[in-house]
Amino acid sequence: MAREESGSGGRRRGPRSDRTVAKPRRSLDGIKTIESRDYELLGRFVTDYGKILPARLTGATPKQQRRIKRAVRRARNIATMA
Repeated sequence: MAREESGSGGRRRGPRSDRTVAKPRRSLDGIKTIESRDYELLGRFVTDYGKILPARLTGATPKQQRRIKRAVRRARNIATMA
């Protein structure tokens, strides 16, 4: 049986080879405090399913990411975020 060649020269490509466009980063400029009651701000760092986005997508520094994590968990606990 002959193997069909695809347009890429018969070579398999990895899952990340098509990802050349950078994803937009969420802006943290001008934000001094991250509070658990500010659900509009926290909503920018959470997916539609409620998962916290990683720092590589949000552009947050490690310190900011820890504050975001803490605030989102507190907001979930006091039911500000569903």
